[in-house]
Amino acid sequence: MEPTEQRPGHLPTETTSMVGRCLELTQLERLFGRSRLVTLTGVGGVGKSRLARRAAAGLRPRFTDGVWWVDLTGLREGALLPYSIAEALPLADQSTRPMLDVVADYVADRELLLVLDTCEHLTDACAMAVEALLHAAPGLRFLATSRRLLGLMAEEVLVLEPLPVPRGQEDMGDSEAVTLLVERAAEALPGFVVSPANAADVVRLSQLLEGLPLAIELAAARLGEIPVGELVRRLPDRFGVLHDAGEAPDVGSPPAVRVRPAGDVPPWHQALRTTIGWSHELCTPAERLLWARLSVFAGSFDTEAAVVVCADEHLPEGDIPRLLGVLVDNSVANWLPGCDGSERFRMLDTLREYGADWLRELGEEEHLRHRHLAYYRAFAHRADSGWLGPEQLTWYARTASEHTNLRAALDRSLLRPEGHAALELAGNLWFFWHACGFPREGQYYLAQVLAADLEPSLQRGKALWAEGMVLVTLGEPEAAGARVAEIAATAAGFGCAATADRADSLASIAAVMLGDHVRAAALSQAVLDRHRCTPLAQPAQAASFVRSLVYISEGRIDEAVAVMEHVRADCDRHSEQWSRAFADYMCARAELARGRVQAAFEHGRASWVTKRRLDDSLGMAVALDVLGAAAAAAGDARQTAHLLGLAQQLWDTLGTPQIGVSEWIAARRTCEEQARVALGDDLYTTVFQNGYRTRQDAPDPLSPV
Repeated sequence: MEPTEQRPGHLPTETTSMVGRCLELTQLERLFGRSRLVTLTGVGGVGKSRLARRAAAGLRPRFTDGVWWVDLTGLREGALLPYSIAEALPLADQSTRPMLDVVADYVADRELLLVLDTCEHLTDACAMAVEALLHAAPGLRFLATSRRLLGLMAEEVLVLEPLPVPRGQEDMGDSEAVTLLVERAAEALPGFVVSPANAADVVRLSQLLEGLPLAIELAAARLGEIPVGELVRRLPDRFGVLHDAGEAPDVGSPPAVRVRPAGDVPPWHQALRTTIGWSHELCTPAERLLWARLSVFAGSFDTEAAVVVCADEHLPEGDIPRLLGVLVDNSVANWLPGCDGSERFRMLDTLREYGADWLRELGEEEHLRHRHLAYYRAFAHRADSGWLGPEQLTWYARTASEHTNLRAALDRSLLRPEGHAALELAGNLWFFWHACGFPREGQYYLAQVLAADLEPSLQRGKALWAEGMVLVTLGEPEAAGARVAEIAATAAGFGCAATADRADSLASIAAVMLGDHVRAAALSQAVLDRHRCTPLAQPAQAASFVRSLVYISEGRIDEAVAVMEHVRADCDRHSEQWSRAFADYMCARAELARGRVQAAFEHGRASWVTKRRLDDSLGMAVALDVLGAAAAAAGDARQTAHLLGLAQQLWDTLGTPQIGVSEWIAARRTCEEQARVALGDDLYTTVFQNGYRTRQDAPDPLSPV
């Protein structure tokens, strides 16, 4: 493995080759030698994102702390930009401070490159964030791709031009536009090569497309069905329509052949607008309709979502998988592997914008956006119902994949209120905010939906509970407890037992975190007494954890273990993992109190493994703390120092101090002091720092080097 691959960071996978751009890569490298902010700009479809990805990969050796890609394509609210940056970094968002401040603290002493891809719709927010972060972090660099400049004094700009086109056949061998055309044509028509018979047409086609990569790829995708000579004859007709219409369509043209819907023309290159319009014309009516309707998705989507949102009597659901395949074959959509092994699809911004224009032209935009919201409301409901069960990992992966669309649905529900839809959607996503590492974003949306819909309702009661659980995760038990009274009043007003359970379980968690063990024991036991037949319900699980914790604090270890063994057995019966991992953590604490160090270590390791699988940074951090305590109890100072360093890495990325029971936080400090005395300051620091630098996904990160 090359040294650059050892660097931390994340860049999107290249799905196709990049042709040319050697000069631009050299220019970008030179610009980063003198500037901390470089903006790569140019018209839509010129290849900004692809070049940025290749340039970032080449720059990776310069940055000790990695190169990180921030995809802004589906982001519509500038206020969420800091959350998107935090999500791209190995930085969970468990902090009550402004997220931009948390990001600034994280990057302050690090050397890294952030790539902000597709900034043009968020230039003001990007400019503000970039300026603040550059001021906070001298080792930070930014590469931005945007059709519009950020307008900062520190900004260096590289304008990306189309690929060079040949003047004639004599210099076509040196033309990057021709090379790209031939490579993509061979993908659509295996065996395609330039020959004396088609050389003139290949040159002319690259000239007509003016070297724009996206236009070339759209045209090349059609060569499997239309000979290159015919393409050359057809394209000038489309240019004529564009010129004759003064860059707007002839109002008398049928929708199927318009170059572009009426309205404001975005800053696209003429050849690209023409090629998109021509590619659109070559689509069947059903393909054109699906293209337009798919534009409501933010980011990527799967086949199920496309069917539910887009299908009707004009677009039968059985046809949509085949039509998606056709759009992929014609480079209108891209195929992506889903993180759960599923197939996903995505349209480039330029093509999505074109489809969105057509959707408005058809008068369907509001209807399709309503269907999009309805689908993701139902998705969140199913995910909530399935979270505590055998499909938990699948729902985690699916929800993470749909994060951008869920944001879009939440934004839509706030912009166009439909009953209690916003409260319902945000409340049903409690598990994503609380258990999957997004509490600050959850707090952002829950605060908005609760402020927008004040009418008492069961949906409001659940959203209040979700906000309370988020506040618990953020280490704010007093604020969480303040939500209990309204949740309880909602339960009484609607006669809802489930809402009453949520009120009592949240109150018990807040009480135990605040050290009120008597109240915590009473509240948690009340919930458990009501749930003897349905222990897997979330309030019952939370109550079990609180009850066990109180037992441990009182020295009633056998009773604590009995409660957790009951939870573990119940989770195993339902193949549930997230709560099972927390039960393992509680068992580790109990076994430590018993003096059974090896059993404590085994439980702690099992908890950490599952929490790592779910990207639950907080769960991983507390599991590593208990593993460190077990190592200290075993007298292994070296492993103690290593595990404490590994845990500190997570606590630092969480942006919050250790949260939990005060006695356990104090125990961590004691472990550190004991290991430091045993090893000496210098060796302790070396081992601790080695642990701190160890990747959580390393082959055996729990063992010191």
